[in-house]
Amino acid sequence: MRIAVTGGSGFIGSHLVDRLLLAGHEPVVLDLRPPHRPDVESKQVDVLDAASINVALAGCEAVFHLAAVADVNEAFEAPADAINRNVVGTARVLDAAMTNGVDRFFLASTVWVYGSAAMTESGPLDERSTFDLSVAAHVYTASKVAAEMVVQSYAKLYGQKFTILRYGVPFGPRMRPELVISRFVELAKADQPITIQGDGSAYRRFVYVEDLADAHIKALAPAAINKILNLEGDVEISVREIVDAVAAVLGRDVRTEFQHARPGDFAGLPISGEAAARVLGWRPTTAFAEGLRRYVLWLDQQPVTS
Repeated sequence: MRIAVTGGSGFIGSHLVDRLLLAGHEPVVLDLRPPHRPDVESKQVDVLDAASINVALAGCEAVFHLAAVADVNEAFEAPADAINRNVVGTARVLDAAMTNGVDRFFLASTVWVYGSAAMTESGPLDERSTFDLSVAAHVYTASKVAAEMVVQSYAKLYGQKFTILRYGVPFGPRMRPELVISRFVELAKADQPITIQGDGSAYRRFVYVEDLADAHIKALAPAAINKILNLEGDVEISVREIVDAVAAVLGRDVRTEFQHARPGDFAGLPISGEAAARVLGWRPTTAFAEGLRRYVLWLDQQPVTS
């Protein structure tokens, strides 16, 4: 199957491209940056450029739309740009998909959207949980909720088949240097103190990036059509526990400093991954400590840049 990946040169996108090739598909990387490997077709495309994205999707049977502003700090500093890229960019790719008769549209979303979910019953939040938009405290969250609404509208108005994948916090080789685990590892390796925003109790359910990429391959199955699926890790890891895990992997003591929490940050909520297990037969298989060990090994193998 010929499958486009917007943002295919990025952290998650590059691992998805690897998995698509392994599964026998023909990925097409749509990105402003070159791909991470030379043996894939790539097109330099800005998702806000309607004409180029329309040409790029010709002949594709599916598109994974991963291109977005993913750095919450970047979204905080330039909110209008984040809304433009995350919401208008999604609509541009949907338009091009419809024009080209692309059968399936996959949106990369996030569990951050549950920050505006109402806790109306006991137990973890799931894909049926309702949102209270008055408590969507971060522009990044707002952009992702809006993008999901756009996808749902295209399905209802125009019949575009979709799957929305709400990511937990991915980590692993190729992750961006500004991500929390990357920062903590680099600071620890340099014997610099690690800054913790808040009291260190905020938690995430980290999901190893190769496990996450595997879920995308499974989501190509018809059972995932017009579904929303949480792709979460299965263990809650607090910020304090990340520090301890980094110290253990590196085999050294790590110093910490504390600052006030970021405004609108997602402190963590109990979120169910049962739908992904039921619909896709997918659960994460890589433990946090093992994924961290693989990341540090990969990092140590990278060439030193001046």
